Amino acid sequence: MAPCFTNSGDEFTTTQGAFIQYRLPNQKEALISSYNCMQKVLITDDCDVLLPQGLTAMGYHCDFEPDITPAETLERIAEYEGLIINSKILVNQEFLDKAVQLKFVGRLGSGMEIVDRVYAAEKGVAVLSSPEGNCNAVAEQALGMLLCLANNILRADREVRQNSWRREFNRGFELKGKTIGIIGFGHTGSRFAEVLSGLGMRILAHDKYKSGFAHNYIGVTEASAAQIQEEADIISLHLPLTPETKHYVDHKFIQACKPGFVLINTSRGHCVRTEDLVEALEAGKIGGACLDVFENEKTQTRTPAENIWYERLQNMEQVVLTPHIAGWTHESKRLLATTLLQKIQAALSKP
Repeated sequence: MAPCFTNSGDEFTTTQGAFIQYRLPNQKEALISSYNCMQKVLITDDCDVLLPQGLTAMGYHCDFEPDITPAETLERIAEYEGLIINSKILVNQEFLDKAVQLKFVGRLGSGMEIVDRVYAAEKGVAVLSSPEGNCNAVAEQALGMLLCLANNILRADREVRQNSWRREFNRGFELKGKTIGIIGFGHTGSRFAEVLSGLGMRILAHDKYKSGFAHNYIGVTEASAAQIQEEADIISLHLPLTPETKHYVDHKFIQACKPGFVLINTSRGHCVRTEDLVEALEAGKIGGACLDVFENEKTQTRTPAENIWYERLQNMEQVVLTPHIAGWTHESKRLLATTLLQKIQAALSKP
């Protein structure tokens, strides 16, 4: 990571904790001046060290500030040519108007609803994401949650810890022979299909903006959304959040589905309307749910009505819930960094 200097008598320290002493009269001023002339990148979230190391090798000075707030970022963005974000920074028109030197925004992950890509393009700002970096992690998480639900693993684990041995009560169901529908067949949806390919399931895949993809994947059949609703025992969402996909799964969608189907959502919380999901689970219209994302993940900002919906959801036995950790592995942390670095290098090398 490029140094950020702190004065201390006849020496200064870098962000790596190394001390550099100066002996010639103007050595300190010359060194600091040389670094201040470098192009700067602000990294606003935790990432693998390979990313700042790679950016430094490209000649950038990296300020690594994973605890910086959105307000602080907005206040300081005019200083930077590059910005690395995860999910907390909203790069909207106001932000981009203040980012007068910005040349690129790098997203650690896939969700691009937090960046106004049209306005960024007008400003000449390259917007890059790295969904390839954690698509396998998301796919494995989705399968793990589904297996937990199918075999009552979480409940059985709790009971065994209390010396309760209810084998018949915890009898599960097998995935072999079931039909699963994957809605959204980008990086994560297609990787999930590959992970499922050895389980003996019938895999239906729907992507509104793609066709002719099934022949590249073992056991995958292209299908309409309506066919998936009618035939799938399990439906897994792998959608970006757009005005088109907000509340994609709502009361109307659920009513058109096979009764008792299992819903998996590892994409975006706003793709599912929470109150419709809760009511369908309570009525048995949805037999179970695996949810890694939620409409409002900031618990302290939930309204009284939202608190009621989430409390009802959290008290259900037929759901598996995790705190937006699909894609959040040690391996994906490194792969996200290397993928994003490669894309930044490619984008900046274009004439």
